[in-house]
Amino acid sequence: MGMASIAWAQGGPGGGGAGGTLLSLVPFVLIFVIFYFLLILPQQKRQKKLKAMLEALKKGDKIVTSGGIWGTVTNLGKETVTVQIADNTKIKIQRESITRLRSEDEE
Repeated sequence: MGMASIAWAQGGPGGGGAGGTLLSLVPFVLIFVIFYFLLILPQQKRQKKLKAMLEALKKGDKIVTSGGIWGTVTNLGKETVTVQIADNTKIKIQRESITRLRSEDEE
């Protein structure tokens, strides 16, 4: 009789295993929800903002690249941008390497 009561307490035969399984999934669901709101959603917002900024680029915009190069957009292609980084120095870079626009007061 002692073993039967232990088995019953541990969810033995006919002992509500489905409710216990469902209850054990709750922490994993909560962890996923927390990760979604803290990591995934903000990253998606940043990507949308960056894509909109890259599509709105125009000649004369002052930019900063992912490599830290500061320059001014002189020509726009479909996938590339020509950037003037000094008086007689222009480089061609991929659009995706532009990380942000500089404000007028940055120098």
